[in-house]
Amino acid sequence: MGLLRNWRRRRHLTQPVPAAWEETLRRDVNFYMQLTSSERESLCRHIRVFLAEKNFEGCDGLTITDRIRVVVAAYACLLVLNIKSDIYPLLGSILIYPTSFAVQVSAADESGIVTEAREERLGESWEAGTVVLSWDSILEVIEGRHRGLNVILHEFAHQLDAEDGITDGAPLCHLRDRYKDWAEVCSATYIEMRNKQRRGRPQVLDRYGASSPAEFFAVATETFFEQPNRLKAHHADLYAELEALYRQDPARDENTGLSGRDP
Repeated sequence: MGLLRNWRRRRHLTQPVPAAWEETLRRDVNFYMQLTSSERESLCRHIRVFLAEKNFEGCDGLTITDRIRVVVAAYACLLVLNIKSDIYPLLGSILIYPTSFAVQVSAADESGIVTEAREERLGESWEAGTVVLSWDSILEVIEGRHRGLNVILHEFAHQLDAEDGITDGAPLCHLRDRYKDWAEVCSATYIEMRNKQRRGRPQVLDRYGASSPAEFFAVATETFFEQPNRLKAHHADLYAELEALYRQDPARDENTGLSGRDP
């Protein structure tokens, strides 16, 4: 199977990037033109493989277009652009809803009583190999409506995290010999974040990251790429760990950051 997969990948990589894809990347993917020419070439190769191997499904009547596929693939592949990765080996499907979607959730209180409710969500990542997004949330990323938030990066960070079999905020498959430093820095920042939240103090990382170590990693990833200068200024140690993990330095442009939206 590995030989067949590699043969298919080589075949896909011999084909030029369609002009419509290039137009979408330039128009709708904020970070694309901040990359070097070699990085753009590498990203396009990743996108080729991603779109050939992952299945997109429209839900509630949504029609999947090349625009949707290319934008999602671009942000997903940004995370693995410079790390040794098989491009989300556990991921099979990306489900796209037109707007937020409802999910059934269960929660137990301290006495063990379980209550069920329906929650509206913009995205989800399943360890079984599925990412769920809404087109509305993708448009917010394209238009930069909510600075620092990027649901695509968030959910695909969960996919990276899950590659070792558990979504726990420690992407062991990619940390290699840096786990101790990673654990120390992330634990300290996570505790600091929770303390600030309890006191109602403002912070750079979105408050949702204080809900669990897994969400902390996903939120930190969003902020690393969307507001790199702010993250580096307020959490230099965390920035350094994410820079080592992703092998990218989105704060290299002091004026705009990688995404072009960082103040």
